[in-house]
Amino acid sequence: MPIADVLIYTRTAGYRHDSIPAGAKALAALAEAAGYAAEVTEDLAAFTPERLGRCAAVVFLSTTGTVLTASGRAAFEAYVVGGGGFLAIHAAANAEPDWPFYGELLGTRFDGHPEIQPGAVCVDAPDHPATAALPGRWAWTDEWYNFTSNPRDTGVRVLARADESTYRGGTLGADHPLVWCREAGEGRVFFTALGHAAEAYEDETFRGHLAGALHWVSAAGTPRRTRGRDL
Repeated sequence: MPIADVLIYTRTAGYRHDSIPAGAKALAALAEAAGYAAEVTEDLAAFTPERLGRCAAVVFLSTTGTVLTASGRAAFEAYVVGGGGFLAIHAAANAEPDWPFYGELLGTRFDGHPEIQPGAVCVDAPDHPATAALPGRWAWTDEWYNFTSNPRDTGVRVLARADESTYRGGTLGADHPLVWCREAGEGRVFFTALGHAAEAYEDETFRGHLAGALHWVSAAGTPRRTRGRDL
């Protein structure tokens, strides 16, 4: 097995997005382009200290519902706070609904969405690897997730927001975070609410967004002896 790889987890126990296969394929290609091996799995047994110890990053790709066992939760928590990288995409905000640690990790919970429609993303942090290639105001089509609270209140760094004036159904007002990151212990956590449709994962701008996010989280998760210069 490689010293460092990327585990792409796609298990669902609720709504399942049709875009998961396209997303998994894109993320595997991005991981391999960055020099990592990639494994796509829905296997609960993947979440062990031994398996996670080989991971530069763990990705939850539109996971929904309870997708970890008690022992898997313990292994995942230890992995993240011990220096692992975690990338949560789209419906991952609706995973592990009864696990307080997971909610604290993300900073908020999914609270519904309007119909898929065009809107605008406002980039607040063009210096971050995940938003560096995005235009300052990015026309995009997605589900525009709402959340139970503003994650900014928990200390996350908000990288991009939704402009609610450009679509119908937003509930957070002028400050509607969509993309954010944080440190958790020694680890790094990144969330993007974008990525509902399969065609999103063929879009070069969106793939650049994911590549930057993966780069940022994997800088924490890569074993120290293999790390390059951190960002």
